[in-house]
Amino acid sequence: MSQQEALALCDALPSVDIETLTGLWRGSEVSTNHPMDGLLAACGWYGKEFIDRDNVHPLLFADRRGELFAIDPQRLPLSMGLKLRFFLRTPLTHRAVLLLRILLQTRRTRARVRMLEYRGKLSATMIYDNLPIYDTFRLIDHNTLLGIMDYKGMEQPFFFKLRRV
Repeated sequence: MSQQEALALCDALPSVDIETLTGLWRGSEVSTNHPMDGLLAACGWYGKEFIDRDNVHPLLFADRRGELFAIDPQRLPLSMGLKLRFFLRTPLTHRAVLLLRILLQTRRTRARVRMLEYRGKLSATMIYDNLPIYDTFRLIDHNTLLGIMDYKGMEQPFFFKLRRV
């Protein structure tokens, strides 16, 4: 879908309260011709885990055995990844993440959730601890969310879906 269609969908969907987010969620990208399209999938992104309003694992990945591990978003070179995105959309990228796991992994949560206004609606929003990134959520159904990543300096929001595990 286009960015305009994704924004229209965002505006049409209802808000999400913080309690709805609690639990483990499997993520997938929503293709809108955004510069980040394909990057998370190439890295082996699994999803997010919301423990409570002050403790969120914003970036979960799965190893080859399917075991989940959290990555510290501050350790990922996101701005460099956007510049090298055409080279990173390969299966080798996931292998690199697994090889660098010891350097990227964290046991500490790296985000929290608050109710914030986005595009005229108050909705649950994940705030990264050390990065200028906000992920706002809209309710598709009780087990599916639309996520909208707003990263300071990025011209367009990045869209993704979360499905409750």
